[in-house]
Amino acid sequence: MRVMLKSKIHRAYVTDANIDYEGSITIDKRLMQAADIMPYEQVHVLNLHNGERFTTYAIEGGKGEICLNGATARLAVKGDIVIILTYCPVEESQTRNLTPKLVYVNAKNEIVKSKHE
Repeated sequence: MRVMLKSKIHRAYVTDANIDYEGSITIDKRLMQAADIMPYEQVHVLNLHNGERFTTYAIEGGKGEICLNGATARLAVKGDIVIILTYCPVEESQTRNLTPKLVYVNAKNEIVKSKHE
């Protein structure tokens, strides 16, 4: 088994940070669907502004929303650009057939391009 990239939301803009929430990242429901991310699924978040990399879980949000909640709210501020990744275990024989879902967004977190690598 290998752990492979399953999906990516590329260069999403953080719209808020809420320290008083229990924890997680709120992601626009449409972005989650396009990237095949389920509610409560583990995600890895990479902050392009400060180099932080962290793991949390996704919850569905409103149009254009990317909000860091709880402890993760200390790792980014509104306006930071992040990459959101998911991974999955894949049998060695299937690794060449994997096609991750890649979702590219603009400054309003609207999908501008979506593809399978």
